[in-house]
Amino acid sequence: MSFNTSITGLNAAQKDLDVTSNNIANANSTGFKQSRAQFGDIYAVSAYGNSKTATGQGVLTEAVQQQFTQGSLQFTNNSLDLAITGQGFFAFQPALDSQQSVYSRAGALGVNKDGFIVNASGQYLKALPVTSNGSLKSTSLASASPIQLPVAAGAPVATTTVTQSFNLPASATAPTVAFDPTQATPDPASYTQANSQQIYDSLGNTHTLTSYYVKTANPNEWNVYYQVDTQTPSQGPSTLTFDANGQLPTTPAPFTVTATSASLGTGAAPLSVSVQTLGNATQYNAPFNMAAQSQNGNTTGQLTGISVGSNGLIQASYTNGQNVALGMVTLVNFSDPQALKQVGNNSWAQTVDSGSPIVGQPGAGTLGAIQGGALEQSNVDLTQQLVNLITAQRNFQANAQAIQTDKTATDAVMNIR
Repeated sequence: MSFNTSITGLNAAQKDLDVTSNNIANANSTGFKQSRAQFGDIYAVSAYGNSKTATGQGVLTEAVQQQFTQGSLQFTNNSLDLAITGQGFFAFQPALDSQQSVYSRAGALGVNKDGFIVNASGQYLKALPVTSNGSLKSTSLASASPIQLPVAAGAPVATTTVTQSFNLPASATAPTVAFDPTQATPDPASYTQANSQQIYDSLGNTHTLTSYYVKTANPNEWNVYYQVDTQTPSQGPSTLTFDANGQLPTTPAPFTVTATSASLGTGAAPLSVSVQTLGNATQYNAPFNMAAQSQNGNTTGQLTGISVGSNGLIQASYTNGQNVALGMVTLVNFSDPQALKQVGNNSWAQTVDSGSPIVGQPGAGTLGAIQGGALEQSNVDLTQQLVNLITAQRNFQANAQAIQTDKTATDAVMNIR
């Protein structure tokens, strides 16, 4: 029996060596989680046996469990490198036509020839659907799908709203020449100040919106005329009346500026722009100053990059300033992660014992946050593993010595004459 007992010890020591060697071999594997071999003793005592004199029959391997402790982060220059800080797994789809999901902590990602975000094994990153403003639509794993980068240029957006905030000089006097709204190029003597800003039509073509500020004969009163490119007549006026403190007592109603398709001359749809003078516009004894102006249109844009926020939102950035939400990185957790089945490439698959996947937005509930431009390193402590290696080696040698001792004792009995 002692031979068999020592053989189980050899097997256990070999298993310990195997596990430790695998940990050491994967010390530089991104997202790798070290394993630990767990052993239990063997006792075979019948119901009527004497437990006081029973001896064990060796050792068996109860489990090899992976330790899902957080690995340190290594920051990179790749915006598609993702790391999870906290609990959770990325969800990957092995093929576009597959319904299977595998889970991993390794976030070294890239783009394949078809524009899909994939890992080093060619598996497709799954993302949850979002609205145009980046709000999550669903947290169901069934709604998650591979993310493909847009190949088309950023679509242009026609300007519909313009906002302006400025100071008009309180010392200004009414021009001596009447402003003629039918002139394509108004006489400079007919207006007090002018300002131009770019707006866009439905095809992304640039146009110029010019605002002419004309002081009237009435105290603290101004008329504003608007012109798109050089079309005639100029539109307006919109009347601004300041109080004795140089403030607008109420926010003026927006003034709508229109331009026909023919006057634009680009084949774009007609423009209808709402020009809003902000309530913080002033009339002080200071030079004319355009404090702030904005418009909500965009020209055609080219893709410049992809970014992933800490909440997992994947956005495409364009040269026209647009940011388009593509999806949200799917994070998945399990009631018992140690019961997941290892499938290689630092990936796991669901099992009955692991429980169903718990899907959610990164940073919500117990799920960790996403760190873009970083990778989670292996959680293997090499110093500890080398010590384990020595211990396992000594255990192996000790069990081998026990077998040698058993053999010597058996030989002595066999040699009795």
